[in-house]
Amino acid sequence: MAEPTNLVAKPADELAARRTGMAFQRTRMSADRTLMAVMRTSLSLIGFGFTIFQFFQKLTQTGSITHDHAARRFGMALVVLGITMLVGGIWYHVSYMTELRRMRAAMKAEGILFAQSKFPVSLSLLTAVLLLVLGVLAIASMAFDVGPLD
Repeated sequence: MAEPTNLVAKPADELAARRTGMAFQRTRMSADRTLMAVMRTSLSLIGFGFTIFQFFQKLTQTGSITHDHAARRFGMALVVLGITMLVGGIWYHVSYMTELRRMRAAMKAEGILFAQSKFPVSLSLLTAVLLLVLGVLAIASMAFDVGPLD
């Protein structure tokens, strides 16, 4: 009688382990979607801030207005806010994924999870880092009138 119980338990255990593995993949993709939402908001802030800054800079250069300090500072503040938000989003994503990988390795060591599939490098994370570099270049261009965006 013990043999049929073991035969039934093994496929059930395997199915549970596979479902747990798929849950880890869904969680990883959810973390990527969260980072992409942060990136969209950061990109909007950086883009609007840079546009406002450039618009008022051009108006000053053409002589249309004489005092643009408040508007230019507001544009710079938006860019800084976008960069800060992006840094926070990247930090959260990296710490979350590190903990998820640690948990996955622990479950694999306990035999609860097969962990056959790899956790690839997040394309969203790479894109976020590139966006961060672009934001830093934008703020450097705005603050010091140097760089490729000047």
